[in-house]
Amino acid sequence: MAKSGRAAVFDVDGTLVDTNHLHVVTWWEAFRQAGHDVPMHAIHRAVGLASTDLVAHLLGEDRDTDQDAGISAAHKALYGQYFDRLPALPEAGALLRRLHRDGWTVVLATSAGGAELSALRRAIDADDAITATASADDVDAGKPAPEPVEHALGLAGVPAERAVFVGDTVWDMRAGSRAGVRCVGVLCGGIPRTDLEQSGADAVYADPAHLLSSLRDGPLA
Repeated sequence: MAKSGRAAVFDVDGTLVDTNHLHVVTWWEAFRQAGHDVPMHAIHRAVGLASTDLVAHLLGEDRDTDQDAGISAAHKALYGQYFDRLPALPEAGALLRRLHRDGWTVVLATSAGGAELSALRRAIDADDAITATASADDVDAGKPAPEPVEHALGLAGVPAERAVFVGDTVWDMRAGSRAGVRCVGVLCGGIPRTDLEQSGADAVYADPAHLLSSLRDGPLA
């Protein structure tokens, strides 16, 4: 059991690092290269799903699945061009360090892995506060399945009722709700407050800076 007995689990893209629109543009280009005209607003709503799930969600079950790997690889290569300059959202690192000081076990739950995850962690610049990272590579099903959050709780050694999950998409809120944790939404990923609340958010904040300034009377008090 973790010493703190409580865990703060964070999604990364759109929650701690301002990358959602970079993902939208690079997915759009990857689809375009494969001959698919997918509207950017539809891609934006799908960001947060694991790559294979995102392609299936946007192209449908009757697509040519032989294209899936190539589309995902194209997105990965296009997005990789930004690794040296991914922008952290306001006070993201400060929020994680404050929670760590307050006794929370901080765990990241993300579909990113490898060089992408390293780039995201460099952007956040709070490695001293992060206890563990639950990657999509570690589970059979990505969000909105509960497995990524459950895996994060296992790494923290904390039961669901002693945890809070912070994310920016409906997929995050559904995953956290299914895992039985209290969910907090942030608006900095571009998803409307109503959508987050309807998907399970108990509280919604503008961004990490807003959450940090509201810690005293919020779910992470």
